Amino acid sequence: MPLHVEGVSHRYGTVAALEAIDLDIADGETVALIGPSGCGKSTLLAILGGLLQPSAGRVTLSGPPPADSLNPFTYVFQDFALLPWRSVEANVALALEHRGLPAAERHERVATALALTGLGDFAAAYPKQLSGGMRQRVGIARALVVRPAVLLLDEPLSALDAQTRALLMEDLLAIWAREKSTRVYVTHNLEEAARLADRVVVLSRRPGRIRDVLRIDIPVADRSRPGHAALLADIHRRLWSLIRDEAATADREMQRA
Repeated sequence: MPLHVEGVSHRYGTVAALEAIDLDIADGETVALIGPSGCGKSTLLAILGGLLQPSAGRVTLSGPPPADSLNPFTYVFQDFALLPWRSVEANVALALEHRGLPAAERHERVATALALTGLGDFAAAYPKQLSGGMRQRVGIARALVVRPAVLLLDEPLSALDAQTRALLMEDLLAIWAREKSTRVYVTHNLEEAARLADRVVVLSRRPGRIRDVLRIDIPVADRSRPGHAALLADIHRRLWSLIRDEAATADREMQRA
């Protein structure tokens, strides 16, 4: 579903976190939010998902969510937040409890989500038996099982090692090619932004304002090909040039705090 952000600002007491954010996100588009620490990326994501009421402005969706969507907005967080006493299948099914769905539909939704995330053979396993990457796949499957209109991802790969992160980026692209939600992806990792997003929104340091929006015209399915490595490296350099000075300033402020 298309998502519209109109004049969104937010304050925490006397601290201005966001200022006059205007952004339209198309149906099925992936938009990455980047910027220096403390620029309001996660605040904006919380406002998009309805977890936080903005001080000013509004967020709207165009039209009704898909008929099979149980939640218009669903989150994937850095913290896997799995219940250790429940199996993979039961952790994913948790999002369907108290929905009044027939048993057959619950089973179909869980089986589909597990298949999408490559967890079909691990349905009976418990979180302690899984690697970090596999646990995050469970978190992604739990988000997908409700078939959200908009998927909100808050640094979902930041707790993983580089090799696992690269593998999960490939998995996310494969999943997104098969399911058609709109996606907003918060990250500090410029490689992730350049690899996964259709557009990258660069926020300034606090109060966060939209400093620039970079469209990445390479089809996402082609970005892992060696022929595009130089262009992706150039995009990475452009993104870093936009945030480098403010990131250094934000880092010094955090060290003094």
